[in-house]
Amino acid sequence: MVNDERPGTVLSAEDSWRVLERNQHGRLAVSVLGAPDIYPINFLAHDNRLLFRTNPGTKLAELTVNNRVAFEVDEIGDSEARSVVVKGVARVIDTQSEVDVVDRLPLKPWTGTRKYTYVEIVPTAVHGRHFELGGEPDRY
Repeated sequence: MVNDERPGTVLSAEDSWRVLERNQHGRLAVSVLGAPDIYPINFLAHDNRLLFRTNPGTKLAELTVNNRVAFEVDEIGDSEARSVVVKGVARVIDTQSEVDVVDRLPLKPWTGTRKYTYVEIVPTAVHGRHFELGGEPDRY
């Protein structure tokens, strides 16, 4: 029997970071007391970390209970796709000197709201895959 599984090719760490740097929307996964949540966010990949802005609410509260997070971004074209997953530790950027530095970066809210809380994710692992897209192969 021929194996027609095509799981994709593993991206290098450098290629995974290039995918993160080219994109600005992804999904943040958190888990509190065994209950997972996923949030769409806009972000910025900068200096080997991910940055995003938020306001007080469920997402921020969950990050303070369990700062271990996963983040995922997909880049999908007509014939190929890339997916990158970052696992890491999230923390609120709370010193004024850090806020001043991050405030100068091109990280704007995705929606028409003001978001005053900056969060950084410091990666503990980054891995990505590249996939060639196409239809299901013939059975025979």
